[in-house]
Amino acid sequence: MVASWPEPIVSVQALSQTGLSTVPNRYVKPAHQRPVYNSDQSGLDMEVPVLDMRDVWRNPEGLKRVRNACEEWGFFQVVNHGVDHMLMESVRGAWREFFDLPVEEKRKYANSPDTYEGYGSRIGVVKDAKLDWSDYFFLNYLPSSIRNPSKWPSQPPKIRELIEEYGEEVNKLCERLVETLSESLGLEPNHLMKAFGGEDKVGANLRANFYPKCPQPHLTLGLSSHSDPGGITIVLPDEKVAGLQVRRGDCWVTVKSVPNALIVNIGDQVQILSNGIYKSVEHQVVVNSGMDRVSLALFYNPRSDIPIVPIKELLTEDRPALYKPIRFDEYRLLIRQKGPSGKNQVDSLLAST
Repeated sequence: MVASWPEPIVSVQALSQTGLSTVPNRYVKPAHQRPVYNSDQSGLDMEVPVLDMRDVWRNPEGLKRVRNACEEWGFFQVVNHGVDHMLMESVRGAWREFFDLPVEEKRKYANSPDTYEGYGSRIGVVKDAKLDWSDYFFLNYLPSSIRNPSKWPSQPPKIRELIEEYGEEVNKLCERLVETLSESLGLEPNHLMKAFGGEDKVGANLRANFYPKCPQPHLTLGLSSHSDPGGITIVLPDEKVAGLQVRRGDCWVTVKSVPNALIVNIGDQVQILSNGIYKSVEHQVVVNSGMDRVSLALFYNPRSDIPIVPIKELLTEDRPALYKPIRFDEYRLLIRQKGPSGKNQVDSLLAST
C-alpha cells in the first residue's frame, strides 16, 4: 500500500472557514456526478423503510419486512434498537467539538493511506483526483487486538470513553442485525455470522464525518457515489441537517432521518454472501451552503483473511454462484487505492457467464 498521499492534504473545514465564494476546481465534480435533487419525494415508495427492532426480532412478519427492505432498498432505518439515545447525542456532540478544534490540534492525528487511521480529508491515492467536500476521522474498533485508543482523539474530554461505549452498544446491535439478516434469508440465526468468520473474529471501524458549509453545493459532493465495501454499516446521522442520498432506480432519494433512529445499509460483502439476493446500494452525501453536518458510520465487516463466497445454501441450479471469491482485506485495499466508484468494485467480481 502507498505510504503517503499523492498531494498535500488540505482541511476542507479550514478551506470553508476562509469564506471563499467559489469551490476550488479540485472539488468540482464532472457534470454527470453532480448532486441531483428530486422535486417530488412525497410518496411512501420514495422513503427508506423504517423498522422497529422490537417487531423484527424473531418475528416472521418482521423478518419479511427486513427481507423486503434489503432486496428493494439495501437501506433501512431502525428504532428501538437498544443504543442509548443520550449516548448517541453525546458521542455525536463530542465529535462535533473535535472538528471545531484548531486545525493544528487535529493534524496531530493526521492519517496516511497505508491504514487510513486518524484525521484526514481524502479517500483514494489517485493523483489529481477530484476530491470530496469533507473531513473525517477513521479508527479501528474490532478486533480488539488492533484497537489503539492512544490513536483516538484526547480532546474534547471523555471522547475516548464515549467512543468505547458507543462502539460497544452498536457492536451488540450489529450482532443482532446479522442474526436477523441470516434468518430473513431462510438460514439458521448463526449462519451469516459464521460466514463472517465468527463474532470474535469480525472487524469494525468507526468513521466520524464532517461536511463543512460549501459556497457552491451544486458543484460538488460531501462523499461521492459508492456502495460500502464491508458487511453492514450503521450510521448515526446529523440530527438537524439531511445529506445522505440513496439511489433508487434513476433517482436519488434524500434520507429523512427519524428521531433517535440509526440508519442501516447492506455492504458489498453481504451482497456477495447472499449471492445478490440482498443489495449493497449506491449512496452519496450532498452538502449545503448554510450549515455544517456531522455523522458517524460504524462499519461491521467479515474477518479479513478468509475468502468471502456466496453461501452454498442460497445457490440453486437456476442461480449458481454469481461472484468470485475474494478476501475482505484484498477487496478493501482496492477501494482504498481507487476511492469511491459507484458499484464498479463489487461488479468486477461477477463470475463470467
